[in-house]
Amino acid sequence: MREFLIQRYRPDTNGSVIRPTLLRVDDQGRILQADQYAEAMFGYTANALGKMGVQGILASRQDDPFAPAHRLSLERGQPVLVTFRHKHGYFFSASLSLNQKRRDSDRAASAAVTLRPGHRLDPNIQRLAEQHSGFGLWELTIATNEVHWTEGLYQLLELRPGTEISPEQALFYCQSHQSRVRALFRRCLRTGQPFRIPLQIATDRQHPRSVVLAGQALANNGQIRKLGGVVFDQSAMTALERNRQQAWRILEATTCATDDLVVALDTRFRLLHFNQPWADQFQKAFEIEPRPGDSLRTLLTDFPVERKLIERLWQRAFERGHFVAETPLNRQGESLPLYELRFQSIHNARGQVTGAMHVARDISDRLRHPQHDKDQMRYDPITGLMNRRAFLVHIERARKHRQAGSPPDAILLLDLDHFERFNTNHGSGTADRYLRALARHLGARIRQRDALARLAGDTFALYLEHCPEARAREIADEIRTQIAEFRLRWQDTHLQTTCCGGLLILGPDSPPQPERLLNRAASLCHSAKTAGRNQIHTGYPRSDIMVDSGTTTLKDLVARALDQNHLPLVYQSVKPLASATWGDHIEILCRIPGQKPDDPPITPDLFLPVAEQFDLASRLDHLVIFQTFHWLDQHPLMKPRLTHCSFNLSLATVLDDTFVNFMAQVIEQSRFDASCFCLEIQEAHAREHPEQVTRLCHALQGIGCKVALQEAGASVESYQLAARLPFDYIKLARALITGLANDPVQATMAEALHRIAIAAGRQTIAPFIENDETLRKARTLGIHYGQGHRLAPALPLSELTPAAVELATGRIGG
Repeated sequence: MREFLIQRYRPDTNGSVIRPTLLRVDDQGRILQADQYAEAMFGYTANALGKMGVQGILASRQDDPFAPAHRLSLERGQPVLVTFRHKHGYFFSASLSLNQKRRDSDRAASAAVTLRPGHRLDPNIQRLAEQHSGFGLWELTIATNEVHWTEGLYQLLELRPGTEISPEQALFYCQSHQSRVRALFRRCLRTGQPFRIPLQIATDRQHPRSVVLAGQALANNGQIRKLGGVVFDQSAMTALERNRQQAWRILEATTCATDDLVVALDTRFRLLHFNQPWADQFQKAFEIEPRPGDSLRTLLTDFPVERKLIERLWQRAFERGHFVAETPLNRQGESLPLYELRFQSIHNARGQVTGAMHVARDISDRLRHPQHDKDQMRYDPITGLMNRRAFLVHIERARKHRQAGSPPDAILLLDLDHFERFNTNHGSGTADRYLRALARHLGARIRQRDALARLAGDTFALYLEHCPEARAREIADEIRTQIAEFRLRWQDTHLQTTCCGGLLILGPDSPPQPERLLNRAASLCHSAKTAGRNQIHTGYPRSDIMVDSGTTTLKDLVARALDQNHLPLVYQSVKPLASATWGDHIEILCRIPGQKPDDPPITPDLFLPVAEQFDLASRLDHLVIFQTFHWLDQHPLMKPRLTHCSFNLSLATVLDDTFVNFMAQVIEQSRFDASCFCLEIQEAHAREHPEQVTRLCHALQGIGCKVALQEAGASVESYQLAARLPFDYIKLARALITGLANDPVQATMAEALHRIAIAAGRQTIAPFIENDETLRKARTLGIHYGQGHRLAPALPLSELTPAAVELATGRIGG
């Protein structure tokens, strides 16, 4: 448990004073206590904060005070800057530190728990217990035949406390068992034996209730003087049990009304429920009679192969929530029906998976008579994999049951290179053998949750479910390598080939039509094939450019520039704002030649989306860097002047594990020092892939390069990224800079980022400075560098020349 002191980084814009507040939070993030200032700070009452937890008021998961980076700083006594979300929707920054007087309450307490003495409880405590627990106490004095009730019993019967009522009248509230109650009282008086009986009563307002009456003899000096007991309300529990039994009867009737095999398991593989058809089929297959509560693992101990398969299917249901499989439910080698199994996970009220169930339907007749049910033809006759129709159905089902917030999915379409030569040189039979062997080889190496299909001819497809983009790229490259290394020996001949692939990353806003997605993946695969084969191209199904008539032309122009190794390079100077700095600071940009020689070059805002869509952005990055180093090597006089030369990186390059090796190689072959070069990473890419970006930053800094965070301030997470990730420069977002002159909110955000950068030891860059007022504001904030047309326009790289110095002996430089 921790007690945090939270203080606003800036005062409230309305001018009201917001005092620092204390929050006591346990290790699971639950807010146990909040002081009287919490509502002014966050807008929520203390009770509301306790229900939300600390995650409900944080701007993002990077602000979690229990994160390792924050925990270490807090334990050292250092405050951390955290962004919170107010109840009214706006965000604010606050300094968070451990309360010095109470850093951790895990120490042993000095208080002790002891048994309460036998004297009477405080009336207020007793009244509170009766009000919240639905019970009342009664006491019968035998000598005077007087009965005393507590206030809780009056409330249970819906009577005004103190209402005069006789014991005989009290019995009339019992709808039945009045004689039974009298007999129990007489027996208790005679023998001292305690009693307990459930009753159905009607309150004074004629509301039915289920109660339990309990009593015992109260003796003094061995003689029974009084009877006392309790009446407590069980109406809610009775209704819950009645509803549970009703639901169970409905389940029993539903499962008995179908011939499908229905069974439900908990997460420990214990049988919760099954119908008679499932029990008959299980007993027929394994000669074991199942009973509720039995464990499938125990029942199938003597059948290890079947047990492993069944466990994998159920585990997949626990993880995925819903899927469909087709398999025979029988022992290996026996010919029993083939079933279609529809799995569905079971969740409790908190959303946690407690089990799963499946409904299995016999589909053997469909497979025996496919001509009568063509829609059920789902399997490729050569490889046994799903065919195109089944794969489209699988995509549609997976997208339909995709849960909000889950990782993205991906489609990988593969096309074998030069496969037609197998048919020409070795015949179609040998080619079919290769396809069957390759299908088995790939099927044994894909993830359990993924779906592999053969669409047609030499084209395969793989649906990657819940697979982040970085992992999808790794899997795609692994499969490409596996296909290239796979060899089939047939009649003294080795069959081997490579493949091209199109990897389509599916986000929550991807088009829902499976056919459209598959066609988009095929386009990516075709671009990979035309680019040289044995490679994977990655793209995204962005609806804004999927049907643009100019997209194909732009893609062709980008591909032509790459094939010709010719990109017109331009540079833009980065000027110091805070103080004079020696040397040239530049950013390298590129253009794409137009379709005709007289056409103006195409700017990045037009060709970059298309390059990313067709996975050409990484090749652009490599060519820009290579051409820049080649130009610099031809101008050795630039060496003493060049201080900072930056390049923009695309997402494909950020996720490319080989990029650092490429950068190290070109630097090693150059005469320029590695510290001159800076690689800029988009804030969106750092936000979506923080682990990969962190590794890339460390690797680039390891070879001597600098790294910059570009478009910082585009989202709330920018503040955490600027402070936590190992960047050397923080390049502010365009919206922040353009709003410096006339938008106080943007100016405040820019100042906050600048201060965070200074505290973290970074330098800041303000791009898009287009006028004098923006330049003045940037200098007032103390931003280190500026960039924009007000300072220097973008010029062809060929116009960059070192400074010229006139000496008596002649001119140097220029």
